Amino acid sequence: MLKKTLLALSFAGLAFAAFAQQPAIKRTPLQKTDFPDGYTTLTAIAEVPPGGAAGRHTHPGIETGYVLEGEADLLVEGQPDKHLKAGDSYLIPAGVVHDAKTHGDKSLKIIGIYVYDKTKPLATPAP
Repeated sequence: MLKKTLLALSFAGLAFAAFAQQPAIKRTPLQKTDFPDGYTTLTAIAEVPPGGAAGRHTHPGIETGYVLEGEADLLVEGQPDKHLKAGDSYLIPAGVVHDAKTHGDKSLKIIGIYVYDKTKPLATPAP
């Protein structure tokens, strides 16, 4: 029994280490303003390295964006997966779980605009 427990803990530790070693997403805020009333509008550049993903999350407002460089698969709950490439734009409704996974051997670079409830955090992880 002790061996099984130790083995399970070892695998859990390896899984955590693998997750922790995934490439980080770089976010660069460009402009932020409290507008319209009760909301914050944020314009930012997000970069996801090759093999990376944003992770499943939601926003308390809409996200719209434009792909500057690279390619990704955009997975929006309740919608068919969408393959994005440089020059494409997208819109994600408020509160909808979504993720973006890079495609190919190049980083993904987008300009995103978020209009969200200023009393809530910009993003919340989703299971």
